[in-house]
Amino acid sequence: MKWTLPRFRDGLRVGCFLLLAISTDAWAQAAPAFQYSENEEAAALAKRSEVEWKASAQGGLIVTTGNSRVTTFSSGFNTSRRAHGNKLALEGGAAYARSSIFLAVDQNASGTIDASEIQRPEQTTTRAYFIKGRYDRFLTERNSLYVATGAAADRPAGKELVGNGQVGYSRALLVQGKHQVTAEVGYDFTHEDLVAGDGVSIHSGRAFMGYAGQVGGNTSLDTSIEYLSNVNELDTPGGTVAEFQDVRMNYKLSLTTELFGDLSFRIGFEAKYDAAPAPRPPFALPYQDGFVPLAEVRDTKTEATLIYNFL
Repeated sequence: MKWTLPRFRDGLRVGCFLLLAISTDAWAQAAPAFQYSENEEAAALAKRSEVEWKASAQGGLIVTTGNSRVTTFSSGFNTSRRAHGNKLALEGGAAYARSSIFLAVDQNASGTIDASEIQRPEQTTTRAYFIKGRYDRFLTERNSLYVATGAAADRPAGKELVGNGQVGYSRALLVQGKHQVTAEVGYDFTHEDLVAGDGVSIHSGRAFMGYAGQVGGNTSLDTSIEYLSNVNELDTPGGTVAEFQDVRMNYKLSLTTELFGDLSFRIGFEAKYDAAPAPRPPFALPYQDGFVPLAEVRDTKTEATLIYNFL
């Protein structure tokens, strides 16, 4: 099934109408009637009326010169506000790495390397960023509707710009002490502007499962997995991708320990999988006609950072 421009516009209008209807109804509805005892109900309503702010930032920089020339930079932030059954959250991050290494090329096929055959090219090995905003309307303490939008880029992976929007339902399956398990289902629309080739628009079903909890006195654990699968046929530079064949998965795991005051240390791991990756960015010379090398289907990142909590 191919999505023509008129059909896409019709679908977009319907999606916007449904999103507006959900948002309007969520904002207009009265506080839900909790089935608690009087003391539990008073505590729950008091909690919903409180304004809760959270904000943190992190960053790192490494620069070496001389025999080893490397520049590595990373940063990130996270902030949220929750009050009266509404939650707004904004997060973002960026990573950049550039290096130069010595290369020897026996251009004259002499079997030895002379001074003119030693080169030191520079290349960008990492250039990525993301920013994401999300709104949750809590119907009860455990149930909410969410709307999210974001933008990202990862040039080494062949993606010049990625914009997406999501809408769906979230449910806290387990809330016990300082442990919470959350599940979400919904719809995702993503448009990818590729470094090499035409852009691709992807309509997907979305499923999410996450855990957050305290595993020690000052240590917390967060882990989650997100699953996306296309529901429309895609015409990509690498060929046609049928429905449900462009599976994307995002996994995150982090362990955060409070050092002192508002300063914390975190070690994190992320893994991304894309069954239909973008074409690999071109080199200085173009690829041969008909040759379209694709980026790797898997990407991982492991980082250790210091985090400062402002709120």
